[in-house]
Amino acid sequence: MILDTFRLDGKVAIVTGASQGLGQGMALALAEAGANIVGVNHTPMPETQAKVEALGKEFLGIEANLLSIEPIDRILEETLKRFGRVDILVNNAGIIRREDAVNFTEKDWDDVIDINLKTVFFLSQAVGKQFIKQQDGGKIINIASMLSFQGGLRVPSYTASKSGVKGITMLLANEWAKYNINVNAIAPGYMATANTQQLRQDEQRSEEILARIPAGRWGTPQDMAGAVVFLSSDASNYVNGFTIAVDGGWLAR
Repeated sequence: MILDTFRLDGKVAIVTGASQGLGQGMALALAEAGANIVGVNHTPMPETQAKVEALGKEFLGIEANLLSIEPIDRILEETLKRFGRVDILVNNAGIIRREDAVNFTEKDWDDVIDINLKTVFFLSQAVGKQFIKQQDGGKIINIASMLSFQGGLRVPSYTASKSGVKGITMLLANEWAKYNINVNAIAPGYMATANTQQLRQDEQRSEEILARIPAGRWGTPQDMAGAVVFLSSDASNYVNGFTIAVDGGWLAR
């Protein structure tokens, strides 16, 4: 049955930035589809843990600051110690800094690039090595952005990082498809999360954004559920290196 190919029973999924928002929403979607969850966040994740366990799945919380690649080995070691394997990686953790390009600081550049792009690559590398060792493939889903396709305003390092995420998604797919590793990305549109709070509080800017979204609303973490389950499942075994927009039609406008 086709619906069975979407099941994730017995799979182990690492989800970064899992405490709230899109990360929590995707972790819950994967758990509902059958996966056990390893949540990675710089703060504790009691709410995510409770919700995953309420779905009857196991949850391992790992506190780690992904502004540095230093915690990567520990994340993998703790995952393997608890579950013995890993099947899915969702690179969701990220930050944004807003300032005119003419005034943008080196620190705001480096911080965003480090967590949004550098850590994404090196965590993918570590998990990819484990997939190859396991010899039965795996799934990597990177979280890109509308700004993987567009320039944006006042977010130079975010635009650079998310353009880079789309690029390394394609590169890793090219190199790792031969190992039955699928690397794809999801580009969320304007979502009602902490990253967009400043925009949503600006009445004029919010109205401008909503006027361009054909769906006529901000997205929610639940809107990511279908795409992340699809890309994590056998249903997407012949999808490689693609970035799926979950944007209410923003890019089509």
